[in-house]
Amino acid sequence: MEMAHKGRLLAAVHSLFSVATLLLCILAELFVFVLHRHASLYLLPVCAMLLLLRRRSGRRADINLVDFAYLRPPRRLRVTTPALLEHFRLIGCFDDGSVEFMSRVVEASGMCDETYFPPSLHRIPPSATHADAMHEVGALFFPTLDELFAKTGVLPSAVGALVVSCSGFCPAPSLAAVIVNRYGMRGDVKAFSLSGMGCSAGVVGVDVARGVLRAHDGAVQYAVVVSAEIVTVGWYAGKDPSKLLLNCFFRTGCSAALLSNSNAVAAGPPTKYRLVALTRTNLVADDHGYASALREEDDEGITGFSIGRGLGGVAQDLLRAHLSALGAEILPWHEKLRYAAALVRFHFNHRQNNTKKLPEEDGQDTVPKPNFLAAAKHLCLPAPGMPMIRMLAEGLGVGDREAEAALGTFQRFGNQSAASLWYQLAYHEAKGRVRRGDRVWQLGMGSGPKANSAVWERVAADGDGAAVPGADEGPWGDCIHRFPVREQPRAESD
Repeated sequence: MEMAHKGRLLAAVHSLFSVATLLLCILAELFVFVLHRHASLYLLPVCAMLLLLRRRSGRRADINLVDFAYLRPPRRLRVTTPALLEHFRLIGCFDDGSVEFMSRVVEASGMCDETYFPPSLHRIPPSATHADAMHEVGALFFPTLDELFAKTGVLPSAVGALVVSCSGFCPAPSLAAVIVNRYGMRGDVKAFSLSGMGCSAGVVGVDVARGVLRAHDGAVQYAVVVSAEIVTVGWYAGKDPSKLLLNCFFRTGCSAALLSNSNAVAAGPPTKYRLVALTRTNLVADDHGYASALREEDDEGITGFSIGRGLGGVAQDLLRAHLSALGAEILPWHEKLRYAAALVRFHFNHRQNNTKKLPEEDGQDTVPKPNFLAAAKHLCLPAPGMPMIRMLAEGLGVGDREAEAALGTFQRFGNQSAASLWYQLAYHEAKGRVRRGDRVWQLGMGSGPKANSAVWERVAADGDGAAVPGADEGPWGDCIHRFPVREQPRAESD
């Protein structure tokens, strides 16, 4: 509790300083008025108040990422592709058509033989009880948080806000309460559990933590954001192909990030990143987009997560709307001007071609795209599958080199929902690519549909942490040299 009392004391000192400064400015104004001094002297106290407001707003705006941790499950939980296909045939809940469909999807997915399932799904038949799901919660959350607290040196009692994102599992007490109980966190911790938010929930968690850190500036100095998916409850035992895809792609993973505000910088551990921008976009009001991905029962009453055939078009519309809002915030002025000029030139040429009626030239000019690499050097993209990753990269105007972290993460770990973005950030660090001053863009897209982006700037010195190749001792440490995999399976042909 010592850290909590220290935070409250600092907040009280800042408040007293602000009140004292405001009273001095008012007294100065009265002094100038009573003594009939020159009117220009009125500017001095006004400038002092403006400087005070600027200082407070700047101080409140700084949200930092101290560090993050991500989990590699035990090797005994590893699931190879041949073993998974055999598992599909043996468990008895799938007909021959479903087994053949899932076998084709898995073999073409591009995932390697080192992804992980929870213990409950290794059984024959798989078990999906509440007790199994709670066992998976402990196996995911606790080792990841233990590593986070050990890396940062911040005690659980110093955490003032906790945000847990898990889409498919919402127990009572909540997942946040489970963590608070396990680590004996303080009684006034602000705990939140986010459910049903999809694969982009990690950035939503960062947004919630940012709001708490700003609203309770000084009193709350640290916030933890935990992202995971409890795969046990997502298993589908029916025959609907649109619901069988989650059995093929979703795998075990968990991440935890420690955020701080500027008050914690001086006395606490050094920070690795500064939050530059956070933008959220959704198309939930559109019925077509809303129904493109949802959890529902099939004709036999078996619950599963449906992925509609029109999901690709919905994703394109969502990405277009999201990039317009994000680009206005993060793109530098020279890139905005270049993009505006390219758009004007494109529309002028398009109109000219229509006037001349030259059909053979149709399709030669593509619509120009902003260069988001001018705003962020490293990309962390949604990783639902190889074809979708490449489609998103094409929509952003980048290639496999820029999408390498997403492709490599899906190959190595599968689809880990919201935790995937942190595995990708760790990929960049394990490759030694993130240098001081570099910006990293985390783009998450999930059901709803919604798209959320967080842009981080590296503030730690080069060589600090995993910025040096081979410094990562986590899940990437013993395999990063094998990525990227040069020969890609035929994922895009299916």
